[in-house]
Amino acid sequence: MATSSKAKKKTVRLASGRKRARQDVVLNAANTSLRSKFRTVVKNMQKALDKVATGGDKAAPAELFKHAQSVIDSIADKGIFHKNKAARHKSRLSAKIKALSATAAA
Repeated sequence: MATSSKAKKKTVRLASGRKRARQDVVLNAANTSLRSKFRTVVKNMQKALDKVATGGDKAAPAELFKHAQSVIDSIADKGIFHKNKAARHKSRLSAKIKALSATAAA
């Protein structure tokens, strides 16, 4: 007997439990949206870095990094990601920008 991954959940009887279930739906949607925003920012950074490697605008990644930092920090502040994960992502992105400017200077 195979069970699906999205098995139907039992309905909650207590009023507080029903309210909690309603709130969970809203919070889950908000968290999913923020995680998606984070992924989009990181992908945009990667695309900008790739364009620079093929002869694109060298200032674009730096501008995108400023925006990415604020998005990553806000997600960490809200507790969606751990602060160390946010720091790790910011560090790796800034290292790529520094490496890019180092190769441009050399």
